[in-house]
Amino acid sequence: MQDQLLLQLIEDDVAPAHQLLELLRAESLALHGRDMVLLENILAQKQSLIVQLEQHGRKRSEILVGLGLTADRAGLQTLAQHSALGTTLLERGDMLTKVLDECQAVNASNGKSIQLQQMATANQVRILTGGDTPSLYDARGSTARMAKHRPLSQA
Repeated sequence: MQDQLLLQLIEDDVAPAHQLLELLRAESLALHGRDMVLLENILAQKQSLIVQLEQHGRKRSEILVGLGLTADRAGLQTLAQHSALGTTLLERGDMLTKVLDECQAVNASNGKSIQLQQMATANQVRILTGGDTPSLYDARGSTARMAKHRPLSQA
């Protein structure tokens, strides 16, 4: 009975996991295009999918732990050995894991993109406000005067 419930939870997560993967890919495009309206829309959709996937993941873990198994693939394999649904459980579990791994990879890539954009923006603001002038030497061998910081409105 628990194997059927576990399989149903896995099946219920396959479609949301694929939706999340597509949203993350769309987020990547929106990040490169700096489309803030689209990013806000994607974020709202992502959050609801993540909550749903986390809830089902907890339920799956509780089922496995309740059966005295580990809440990972090894626990699922042990359950599959004693179930008529064993092959299907493993196949669907592996498929869900693969999609979620892809989600993590795309999400990590999006995070790196965000960090690069933040660094570029910080650099541009620093240039506009006159901060961090390089310590260069003038014709007399002394360091050049430090530029005054100026408000962004005067840049």
